[in-house]
Amino acid sequence: MVKCGINRTGKNSQIFDGVILGFPSRDRMGEDKFPGVCIGDNAVIRPGTIIYCDVTIGNHFSSGHNVMIRENTEIGDRVSIGTSAIIEGNVKIGNDINLQSLVYIPTGVVIEDGVFIGPNAVLTNDRYPPHGGESLAGPVIKKGASIGANATILPGVTIGENSLVAAGAVVTKDVPPETLAVGAPARFRELPEGARQ
Repeated sequence: MVKCGINRTGKNSQIFDGVILGFPSRDRMGEDKFPGVCIGDNAVIRPGTIIYCDVTIGNHFSSGHNVMIRENTEIGDRVSIGTSAIIEGNVKIGNDINLQSLVYIPTGVVIEDGVFIGPNAVLTNDRYPPHGGESLAGPVIKKGASIGANATILPGVTIGENSLVAAGAVVTKDVPPETLAVGAPARFRELPEGARQ
């Protein structure tokens, strides 16, 4: 394990070789002492994970292999992040979250409590890449929502509370609460009975 900056890890945490904690952001490079990572109790952080500086993580955190979490990210309790997932920084993630392998989360995203995001799902924050500049707007994923594998969520979209985005859907506009979004571009349907919370 490599530590940069000033880090704090809670009790009963397992941090494997090949992990980097507190990697300096561009703004922190050249500083001798800077805030690294603050991680709660009972973490399991697997090889290849890189967590940048100025990151706060709650209790019972778990990372797969080769996860990257960039600076100024806040993560709550009981969060699992799958192998090769990327969180680009300036992101807020609540409690009881499951991000599967290869999920991509750009800057400016808010993920509320109890959210599931399936493998290879991609959230975006730039409507006109690569020229978004100040118009970057990450999606907001509301409490209890689920996003299926290979779904794409466009910038500024809100996924409503307890809604479900089907696998492979391309979501171009806000999804109302307790709604199924399916297709490309996504169309809205009533949630199937088995999908209700």
